[in-house]
Amino acid sequence: MEITLEVNGKSITREVEDRTLLVHFLRETLTMTGTHVGCDTSNCGACTVLLNGKAVKSCSVLAAQASGGSVTTIEGMSTNGTLHPLQEGFKDQHGLQCGFCTPGMIMTAADLLARNSDPSETEIREALEGNYCRCTGYHNIVKAVQFAADKMKTESVNA
Repeated sequence: MEITLEVNGKSITREVEDRTLLVHFLRETLTMTGTHVGCDTSNCGACTVLLNGKAVKSCSVLAAQASGGSVTTIEGMSTNGTLHPLQEGFKDQHGLQCGFCTPGMIMTAADLLARNSDPSETEIREALEGNYCRCTGYHNIVKAVQFAADKMKTESVNA
């Protein structure tokens, strides 16, 4: 079947098999490998992307279901080579170690910050509870999200 969707701001039309998962469409068809395949069971969150502005685990969505929609991947978070505040936060606050979970964490946090510009530590932890990290213990990931929230508030005030 033919699907058309917007991926990171660009309109894309491709033929896909009906059973193609969004994660495989992004990685294999579009070669956007920033979205990781972790568990293939929607438990780990490594494959999280934004679909129409909401965080979804792309291993549980068919590419055909996304047709007509808008997908943002980790590759779409930076602007003209400038890191998104969440990417900057993960870097500056040491929110990553091996980096495997990082794209999914960032996309989930982006959804949170779009809904709540000033989340508490508890709200951040609750929002990220569907994303697993085997390396960091989450403390610096929470600090990275807090850093991004503060930076985004400052940037919106100065804009």
